Amino acid sequence: MDGPAEPRDHSGARVIETWSRAARRRPGTGTGVPAASGDGETSGGERRDQAEPDARTRILNAAEELFAGGGYDATATAEIAKQAGVPKGLVFHYFPRKIDVLAALIRERTGIEELGDAPVDAVPGDPAGTLARLARRVPLRASPAMRRILFREADTHGFVRDRLRHLNAEIIRRAGFALELTLPGSRGDAARLEAAAATFAAVLLYQENLCTLTGHHIDPDMVADLIVRALA
Repeated sequence: MDGPAEPRDHSGARVIETWSRAARRRPGTGTGVPAASGDGETSGGERRDQAEPDARTRILNAAEELFAGGGYDATATAEIAKQAGVPKGLVFHYFPRKIDVLAALIRERTGIEELGDAPVDAVPGDPAGTLARLARRVPLRASPAMRRILFREADTHGFVRDRLRHLNAEIIRRAGFALELTLPGSRGDAARLEAAAATFAAVLLYQENLCTLTGHHIDPDMVADLIVRALA
């Protein structure tokens, strides 16, 4: 593993990592940047724009755009600093290594929704419709740029690959539950259901990757229908 361990939330319905929280900001600054003099003013006496992102957020915003556009390896730390409008030294203040920037993006800006033991939105007797609805709600919370980064960097970074493995496992679990609930008498054929769920997950992840590269979409109704026909 070449990234930090992912924190877990043990509630019944949870999302693994969301956007950065105020608690992650540097102590004593309130915003993660050196404190300005005066009440809401800069040292020059001009009032700050309260809506302006803090330095750490601007660094992550810049890295997200650059990594999505040219890739992690092709992006220098100096480019991130220039894009964020901060000194290069401030990037290293928040992220001692460039890999730490990527780890923060994956940890904070990609989320995998977990339903715990909550029932899947399944209609008995309608496995194709149920799978099609699942296909339209891939349990990944991420911007288009972060989706591109996630699939591109999984080949070379273990902690990114682990995120995709988790997503794959969650899709398989949801699809398996859906097929059990919608196909009468299918519970005794666990091996075939598991294979169908795994195939469904593989197609969805391929679709996500293909979409980030080309914009091409696979019809979820057709995918669901093919999976169900294979089980008939």
